[in-house]
This record gives sequence, C-alpha cells and structure tokens, in this order.
Amino acid sequence: MNKLILLAACALLAGCDYTVPLVKTPDLDIDKAVLGLWENTAANGQNERLLILPLSAREYLVSFPAGGPDSMFARACLYRRAGQTLVQLEWIGTAQGKLAEDDRKFQFAEYSITNQMLRIRLLNPEAVSKEASSAEALAKALSENTGATNLYRDALTYRKVNGTGQK
Repeated sequence: MNKLILLAACALLAGCDYTVPLVKTPDLDIDKAVLGLWENTAANGQNERLLILPLSAREYLVSFPAGGPDSMFARACLYRRAGQTLVQLEWIGTAQGKLAEDDRKFQFAEYSITNQMLRIRLLNPEAVSKEASSAEALAKALSENTGATNLYRDALTYRKVNGTGQK
C-alpha cells in the first residue's frame, strides 16, 4: 500500500503542469468550507486522504495523501476569472523533504462542495498549454479555452471526514 501511495504522490508532484502562477500575491480570502480532512477510495480500493488547512486568511496548506510518510504539501490560494473561482496549487515538497525536480510546480483546479462531498477537477494542460511564460499569458490561454470540452481532467470526489474520524 505505501508503495502505491508513494508512486501516486511522486506522479502527482513530478506531473505538475505549469511553471508560472496565475496569482503572485493572494488577494481573495480562503473558502472555509473546504477546510478539514477529506477522503476517497482510490481505484485500488485504498483510502486516500486530502487535508486542507488555513495557512493564513488568504492561503491554504494542502497535504496529499495526508497523514503518511509519503505526503506531499502545497501552498494554495484562490484565483477568480470571469465569474469562476479556481484554486492555484504550488507543490512545495514531500514529507521526506523532496522538492520538485523542475520548475513545473503549479496546478490549477476548479472545485465544488455539495452534501459534504468535495469535487475537484484539475486544469488539463492539453487544453491550456503548459508553455505559458507569464501569468498574463496563462490567464489569456485559460480565457481563450474556457469553452473547451476537455478544459479539465476527470473529477476527483472526496467525502468530508468528521472530527471523530468517521465519514
């Protein structure tokens, strides 16, 4: 199980998509509804946990998969464009002290919460090129592809875990 989690964690960290952020200085307050511990069951039948904590009034600390020696950590903040809010994730390292091996440390996602379920869809670099050289160029590419049917990858869905560790 730990090897599978480590492989998934490495793939996610190594597979970060973008070299530039959309947000350099966060100016939107965090959405407190996403704070806490979330869990889903992966395709291999193992539980994966996602922990989202407030880092400040405008930034999150994200841990995935949370609670283990192979956890990865990201700073996250919100970005609003054309009436839609996205999360910007900047993967900063792992629980083992490993850092990203290249400058591709940013990912962007849309999310929604319904009935204690968090639905996340990562921006698809096949729809919005990962070769943008500035925040402005990335925002422009995002706007130009807003209607693309493949704008996002498949959704990941997590259940909220309450304070007693029960779902």
